[in-house]
Amino acid sequence: MIFGIITAAVHIVLGALLGQLAGGLLGLVIGAVVGLLVGAPFGWAVAAAGTYGADPKGIFRFVVDHTWSLLNTVAGAIYLAPHLIVGHQLDRVVSQGSGRVNVVEGVSPRYATTIGTVCAGSSPRIQRHEDVHILQARLLGPLYLPLVGLNYVLFTIAPVWLLWHDHVNAPINRFTRYFEIGVYPHVWNEAIAYRIQGTPPR
Repeated sequence: MIFGIITAAVHIVLGALLGQLAGGLLGLVIGAVVGLLVGAPFGWAVAAAGTYGADPKGIFRFVVDHTWSLLNTVAGAIYLAPHLIVGHQLDRVVSQGSGRVNVVEGVSPRYATTIGTVCAGSSPRIQRHEDVHILQARLLGPLYLPLVGLNYVLFTIAPVWLLWHDHVNAPINRFTRYFEIGVYPHVWNEAIAYRIQGTPPR
């Protein structure tokens, strides 16, 4: 419970600080409300799922996720909100003590998606892959999402990955496959994660 309360409080304080910087007292109030709207559901999920253990490992993960990797945690909290709004369910068993919030349903039945510490649509056959993304975010902190986004943009407009792509087993023969089979699995964070677990789409 305490982790959930602190999580919500961190989001509120962050929202208030950013709001004050942007718009003074009114901005502070608006920012705090936005932080509450994002942080309260996420804090509830963290508490309900028992995401962080009370052992040193769990506490360390919590501290990292709410300091160095806070940007990723906030992004995950924002990502979680629509899942909860449409009625998606927390996977409490899988989340317990894992350092992540697992959601049973994903955005797409074909893929699991992890943002920050929120992992949606995963399964045992791909969970280690998704955990790599959480570790990447914790290691790189505020650099993680910009670096991933930059790589997506770069590989979309300058497809150097075509030089080492497996054209025989994964041909790029229509527009949608350019992104799904080409860009996506070659972006650095996915390329690393697929080396740990899973097979890139073909």
